[in-house]
Amino acid sequence: MNKLTYRSGIKHVVLAALGLLTFIPFIMLVLISFKDAKQFATHRWVLTFPLHLENYTEAWHQIQRFILNSFIISGVTVVGVIIVSCLAAYPLARMRFFLKEQIYFLIISLLMIPSVLTLVPLFGIVIKLHILNNWLGLWGPYIAGGQVFCIFVLRSFFASLSEEMFEAARMDGAGEAKVLLSIVVPLSKPIIGTLAMLNILSTWNEYVWPIMVMNSIKLQPIPVGLLYFTQKQTDYGSLFAGYAIASVPLVLLFAFASKQFVEGLSSGSVKM
Repeated sequence: MNKLTYRSGIKHVVLAALGLLTFIPFIMLVLISFKDAKQFATHRWVLTFPLHLENYTEAWHQIQRFILNSFIISGVTVVGVIIVSCLAAYPLARMRFFLKEQIYFLIISLLMIPSVLTLVPLFGIVIKLHILNNWLGLWGPYIAGGQVFCIFVLRSFFASLSEEMFEAARMDGAGEAKVLLSIVVPLSKPIIGTLAMLNILSTWNEYVWPIMVMNSIKLQPIPVGLLYFTQKQTDYGSLFAGYAIASVPLVLLFAFASKQFVEGLSSGSVKM
Protein backbone atom coordinates (compact mmCIF):
# COMPACT_ATOMS: atom_id res chain seq x y z
CA MET A 1 0.00 0.00 0.00
CA ASN A 2 2.84 2.37 0.81
CA LYS A 3 4.49 1.59 -2.51
CA LEU A 4 1.25 2.34 -4.35
CA THR A 5 0.87 5.60 -2.44
CA TYR A 6 4.47 6.52 -3.27
CA ARG A 7 3.94 5.84 -6.98
CA SER A 8 0.69 7.78 -6.98
CA GLY A 9 2.45 10.70 -5.31
CA ILE A 10 5.19 10.69 -7.96
CA LYS A 11 2.58 10.69 -10.73
CA HIS A 12 0.79 13.63 -9.17
CA VAL A 13 4.04 15.57 -8.82
CA VAL A 14 4.97 14.91 -12.45
CA LEU A 15 1.52 15.92 -13.66
CA ALA A 16 1.61 19.06 -11.51
CA ALA A 17 5.03 19.97 -12.95
CA LEU A 18 3.81 19.44 -16.51
CA GLY A 19 0.71 21.48 -15.77
CA LEU A 20 2.87 24.30 -14.41
CA LEU A 21 4.99 24.26 -17.56
CA THR A 22 1.90 24.90 -19.68
CA PHE A 23 1.19 28.08 -17.71
CA ILE A 24 4.72 29.52 -17.93
CA PRO A 25 4.20 31.10 -21.41
CA PHE A 26 0.99 32.76 -20.19
CA ILE A 27 2.72 34.03 -17.04
CA MET A 28 5.54 35.51 -19.12
CA LEU A 29 3.01 37.04 -21.49
CA VAL A 30 1.35 38.90 -18.62
CA LEU A 31 4.66 39.94 -17.01
CA ILE A 32 6.09 41.40 -20.22
CA SER A 33 2.84 43.20 -20.99
CA PHE A 34 3.42 45.51 -17.98
CA LYS A 35 7.00 46.53 -18.92
CA ASP A 36 8.35 49.49 -20.80
CA ALA A 37 11.26 49.24 -23.23
CA LYS A 38 13.95 49.71 -20.55
CA GLN A 39 12.45 47.11 -18.20
CA PHE A 40 12.10 44.66 -21.09
CA ALA A 41 15.77 45.09 -22.00
CA THR A 42 17.17 44.80 -18.45
CA HIS A 43 14.74 42.58 -16.48
CA ARG A 44 12.83 40.63 -19.08
CA TRP A 45 11.89 37.52 -17.09
CA VAL A 46 10.98 38.93 -13.67
CA LEU A 47 8.28 41.19 -12.30
CA THR A 48 9.34 44.85 -12.35
CA PHE A 49 7.86 48.04 -10.95
CA PRO A 50 6.24 50.35 -11.75
CA LEU A 51 3.64 48.46 -13.78
CA HIS A 52 2.85 50.23 -17.04
CA LEU A 53 -0.93 49.92 -17.39
CA GLU A 54 -0.86 52.33 -20.30
CA ASN A 55 0.39 49.44 -22.44
CA TYR A 56 -3.09 47.94 -22.30
CA THR A 57 -4.74 51.25 -23.16
CA GLU A 58 -2.55 51.68 -26.21
CA ALA A 59 -2.99 48.07 -27.29
CA TRP A 60 -6.76 48.25 -26.88
CA HIS A 61 -7.03 51.30 -29.13
CA GLN A 62 -5.03 49.46 -31.79
CA ILE A 63 -6.82 46.09 -31.78
CA GLN A 64 -10.39 46.78 -30.62
CA ARG A 65 -11.62 46.96 -34.22
CA PHE A 66 -10.13 43.55 -35.01
CA ILE A 67 -11.68 41.96 -31.91
CA LEU A 68 -15.10 43.29 -32.93
CA ASN A 69 -14.56 41.89 -36.43
CA SER A 70 -13.75 38.47 -34.97
CA PHE A 71 -16.91 38.53 -32.86
CA ILE A 72 -19.01 39.30 -35.94
CA ILE A 73 -17.27 36.71 -38.14
CA SER A 74 -17.29 33.92 -35.55
CA GLY A 75 -20.80 34.71 -34.30
CA VAL A 76 -22.48 34.60 -37.70
CA THR A 77 -20.46 31.53 -38.68
CA VAL A 78 -21.39 29.53 -35.58
CA VAL A 79 -25.09 30.37 -35.89
CA GLY A 80 -25.07 29.41 -39.56
CA VAL A 81 -23.16 26.17 -38.99
CA ILE A 82 -25.44 25.01 -36.15
CA ILE A 83 -28.68 25.83 -38.01
CA VAL A 84 -27.64 24.18 -41.27
CA SER A 85 -26.12 21.17 -39.47
CA CYS A 86 -29.28 20.53 -37.43
CA LEU A 87 -31.49 20.84 -40.50
CA ALA A 88 -29.25 18.42 -42.41
CA ALA A 89 -28.56 15.92 -39.61
CA TYR A 90 -32.20 15.47 -38.54
CA PRO A 91 -33.51 13.96 -41.80
CA LEU A 92 -30.35 11.88 -42.15
CA ALA A 93 -30.99 10.45 -38.68
CA ARG A 94 -34.78 10.24 -38.25
CA MET A 95 -36.36 10.22 -41.72
CA ARG A 96 -36.42 7.80 -44.63
CA PHE A 97 -35.78 8.86 -48.20
CA PHE A 98 -34.07 7.61 -51.34
CA LEU A 99 -30.25 7.24 -51.16
CA LYS A 100 -30.14 8.50 -47.57
CA GLU A 101 -27.14 6.42 -46.52
CA GLN A 102 -25.23 7.18 -49.73
CA ILE A 103 -25.76 10.91 -49.24
CA TYR A 104 -24.58 10.66 -45.63
CA PHE A 105 -21.40 8.79 -46.59
CA LEU A 106 -20.69 11.31 -49.33
CA ILE A 107 -20.94 14.10 -46.76
CA ILE A 108 -18.67 12.51 -44.16
CA SER A 109 -16.16 11.52 -46.86
CA LEU A 110 -15.33 15.23 -47.04
CA LEU A 111 -13.67 14.83 -43.64
CA MET A 112 -10.85 12.97 -45.36
CA ILE A 113 -9.96 15.96 -47.56
CA PRO A 114 -7.38 18.29 -45.93
CA SER A 115 -8.68 21.83 -45.76
CA VAL A 116 -5.51 23.20 -47.35
CA LEU A 117 -6.40 21.39 -50.59
CA THR A 118 -9.64 23.37 -50.83
CA LEU A 119 -8.05 26.82 -50.61
CA VAL A 120 -7.51 27.32 -54.35
CA PRO A 121 -10.95 26.00 -55.46
CA LEU A 122 -12.67 28.05 -52.75
CA PHE A 123 -10.76 31.15 -53.77
CA GLY A 124 -11.88 30.65 -57.36
CA ILE A 125 -15.51 30.37 -56.21
CA VAL A 126 -15.20 33.52 -54.11
CA ILE A 127 -13.83 35.42 -57.12
CA LYS A 128 -16.67 34.22 -59.38
CA LEU A 129 -19.26 35.23 -56.78
CA HIS A 130 -17.64 38.68 -56.45
CA ILE A 131 -17.42 38.53 -52.66
CA LEU A 132 -13.73 39.35 -52.28
CA ASN A 133 -12.99 41.86 -49.52
CA ASN A 134 -16.38 41.06 -48.03
CA TRP A 135 -17.36 39.12 -44.92
CA LEU A 136 -19.51 36.91 -47.14
CA GLY A 137 -16.23 35.54 -48.48
CA LEU A 138 -15.48 34.35 -44.94
CA TRP A 139 -18.94 33.33 -43.78
CA GLY A 140 -19.77 31.16 -46.78
CA PRO A 141 -16.67 28.90 -46.74
CA TYR A 142 -16.64 28.78 -42.93
CA ILE A 143 -20.26 27.63 -42.75
CA ALA A 144 -19.87 25.19 -45.62
CA GLY A 145 -16.68 23.69 -44.23
CA GLY A 146 -17.71 23.63 -40.57
CA GLN A 147 -20.96 21.76 -40.99
CA VAL A 148 -19.43 18.47 -42.21
CA PHE A 149 -18.10 17.42 -38.80
CA CYS A 150 -21.20 18.84 -37.11
CA ILE A 151 -23.49 16.74 -39.32
CA PHE A 152 -21.43 13.66 -38.50
CA VAL A 153 -21.75 14.25 -34.75
CA LEU A 154 -25.35 15.45 -34.68
CA ARG A 155 -26.60 12.66 -36.91
CA SER A 156 -25.17 10.06 -34.53
CA PHE A 157 -26.72 11.81 -31.52
CA PHE A 158 -30.12 12.30 -33.15
CA ALA A 159 -30.22 8.64 -34.18
CA SER A 160 -29.55 7.55 -30.57
CA LEU A 161 -32.66 9.31 -29.22
CA SER A 162 -35.62 7.17 -28.22
CA GLU A 163 -38.12 6.56 -31.02
CA GLU A 164 -41.04 6.62 -28.53
CA MET A 165 -40.66 10.39 -28.06
CA PHE A 166 -40.97 11.00 -31.78
CA GLU A 167 -43.97 8.70 -32.12
CA ALA A 168 -45.76 10.43 -29.24
CA ALA A 169 -45.10 13.85 -30.75
CA ARG A 170 -46.35 12.78 -34.17
CA MET A 171 -49.49 11.28 -32.62
CA ASP A 172 -50.16 14.69 -31.05
CA GLY A 173 -50.02 16.22 -34.52
CA ALA A 174 -46.50 17.67 -34.44
CA GLY A 175 -44.72 18.01 -37.78
CA GLU A 176 -41.06 17.30 -38.37
CA ALA A 177 -40.09 20.94 -37.83
CA LYS A 178 -41.97 21.01 -34.53
CA VAL A 179 -40.32 17.76 -33.42
CA LEU A 180 -36.89 19.13 -34.27
CA LEU A 181 -37.39 22.42 -32.41
CA SER A 182 -39.32 21.16 -29.38
CA ILE A 183 -37.68 17.77 -28.74
CA VAL A 184 -34.42 17.25 -30.58
CA VAL A 185 -32.76 20.64 -30.10
CA PRO A 186 -33.46 20.91 -26.32
CA LEU A 187 -32.09 17.40 -25.77
CA SER A 188 -29.03 18.23 -27.87
CA LYS A 189 -27.92 21.40 -26.06
CA PRO A 190 -24.68 19.90 -24.65
CA ILE A 191 -23.65 18.58 -28.07
CA ILE A 192 -24.65 21.78 -29.83
CA GLY A 193 -22.73 23.82 -27.25
CA THR A 194 -19.63 21.70 -27.75
CA LEU A 195 -19.80 22.03 -31.54
CA ALA A 196 -20.36 25.77 -31.21
CA MET A 197 -17.23 26.15 -29.08
CA LEU A 198 -15.15 24.08 -31.50
CA ASN A 199 -16.34 26.22 -34.40
CA ILE A 200 -15.63 29.44 -32.51
CA LEU A 201 -12.08 28.24 -31.87
CA SER A 202 -11.49 27.31 -35.51
CA THR A 203 -12.85 30.56 -36.94
CA TRP A 204 -11.43 32.85 -34.24
CA ASN A 205 -7.89 31.54 -34.82
CA GLU A 206 -8.12 31.33 -38.63
CA TYR A 207 -5.26 33.18 -40.27
CA VAL A 208 -4.64 32.05 -43.86
CA TRP A 209 -8.10 32.39 -45.39
CA PRO A 210 -8.79 35.98 -44.20
CA ILE A 211 -5.47 37.11 -45.68
CA MET A 212 -6.42 35.54 -49.02
CA VAL A 213 -9.96 36.96 -49.17
CA MET A 214 -9.83 40.30 -47.36
CA ASN A 215 -7.85 43.20 -48.81
CA SER A 216 -8.99 45.86 -46.34
CA ILE A 217 -7.22 45.76 -42.99
CA LYS A 218 -10.33 47.31 -41.40
CA LEU A 219 -12.30 44.08 -42.00
CA GLN A 220 -9.66 41.64 -40.79
CA PRO A 221 -10.13 39.38 -37.72
CA ILE A 222 -7.88 39.47 -34.69
CA PRO A 223 -5.15 37.00 -35.86
CA VAL A 224 -4.40 39.16 -38.91
CA GLY A 225 -4.90 42.30 -36.84
CA LEU A 226 -2.22 41.15 -34.40
CA LEU A 227 0.18 40.66 -37.30
CA TYR A 228 -0.57 44.20 -38.48
CA PHE A 229 -0.15 45.47 -34.91
CA THR A 230 3.21 43.66 -34.63
CA GLN A 231 4.51 45.37 -37.76
CA LYS A 232 3.51 48.79 -36.44
CA GLN A 233 4.48 48.38 -32.78
CA THR A 234 8.09 48.51 -31.58
CA ASP A 235 7.32 48.53 -27.84
CA TYR A 236 7.19 44.93 -26.62
CA GLY A 237 5.12 45.85 -23.58
CA SER A 238 2.24 47.16 -25.69
CA LEU A 239 2.67 44.29 -28.14
CA PHE A 240 2.33 41.63 -25.45
CA ALA A 241 -0.55 43.57 -23.91
CA GLY A 242 -2.33 43.24 -27.24
CA TYR A 243 -1.72 39.49 -27.22
CA ALA A 244 -3.11 39.29 -23.68
CA ILE A 245 -6.24 41.24 -24.60
CA ALA A 246 -6.81 39.06 -27.67
CA SER A 247 -6.75 35.91 -25.52
CA VAL A 248 -9.37 37.17 -23.04
CA PRO A 249 -12.52 36.33 -25.10
CA LEU A 250 -11.57 32.67 -25.54
CA VAL A 251 -10.50 32.37 -21.89
CA LEU A 252 -13.86 33.75 -20.76
CA LEU A 253 -15.66 31.47 -23.18
CA PHE A 254 -14.07 28.38 -21.67
CA ALA A 255 -14.52 29.69 -18.14
CA PHE A 256 -18.29 30.12 -18.53
CA ALA A 257 -19.00 27.22 -20.90
CA SER A 258 -16.54 24.56 -19.73
CA LYS A 259 -19.23 22.58 -17.89
CA GLN A 260 -21.42 22.34 -20.97
CA PHE A 261 -18.35 21.54 -23.08
CA VAL A 262 -17.43 18.59 -20.85
CA GLU A 263 -21.05 17.39 -20.83
CA GLY A 264 -21.06 17.42 -24.62
CA LEU A 265 -17.83 15.46 -24.84
CA SER A 266 -19.10 12.84 -22.39
CA SER A 267 -22.62 12.50 -23.80
CA GLY A 268 -21.67 9.60 -26.03
CA SER A 269 -21.60 11.27 -29.42
CA VAL A 270 -18.10 12.73 -29.30
CA LYS A 271 -15.26 10.55 -28.16
CA MET A 272 -11.95 12.31 -27.63
